[in-house]
Amino acid sequence: MSFLTSGRKTILFIGLFLGLYLAWAMLYEWVIHPWGRLDQLLINDSSLWSVFFLEALGYKTFTGDHPTIRTIGIDGTSGLWIGDPCNGLALFALFTFFVVAYPGNWKHKIWFIPAGITLIHFANIFRIVLLCTILLNHPDWLNFNHTYLFQVVMYCFVFALWLIWIHWFGKSVKKSAAA
Repeated sequence: MSFLTSGRKTILFIGLFLGLYLAWAMLYEWVIHPWGRLDQLLINDSSLWSVFFLEALGYKTFTGDHPTIRTIGIDGTSGLWIGDPCNGLALFALFTFFVVAYPGNWKHKIWFIPAGITLIHFANIFRIVLLCTILLNHPDWLNFNHTYLFQVVMYCFVFALWLIWIHWFGKSVKKSAAA
């Protein structure tokens, strides 16, 4: 009986997660991305914080505007451009949908989701800062780090947040079966 119950909960979790993601994907493609303001807001905020941290580290920086891309760099480099796929919004959505779909108390979800999104956002800013310094010191390493290494690091970071949710705040099948 408990296997059947846990199987149903697993299917419910997967169905809810996938349903939320599908709704998000359609909303993003048809409304949010064409509107453009949310993506640009995240790009601008990431750029401002990245410049702040780079200058705090002693680098002289530059930025440049474009309607869909924000350029940031350290003087002496060509700079990075931050496009919509690099602003962290998709990671915010994946993180949020997992926490919403996974069983747990809503009083914890209400604070854990914004806290997690903030941590993901600053991890992404840290990624931009590192990419800028890589471009300055080892420009030939940029493509590998941007395309592969930092993608893995960011997804592992989100996965670690999910594990924190499951371990400390999520209601597992065992806990709910015992209650």
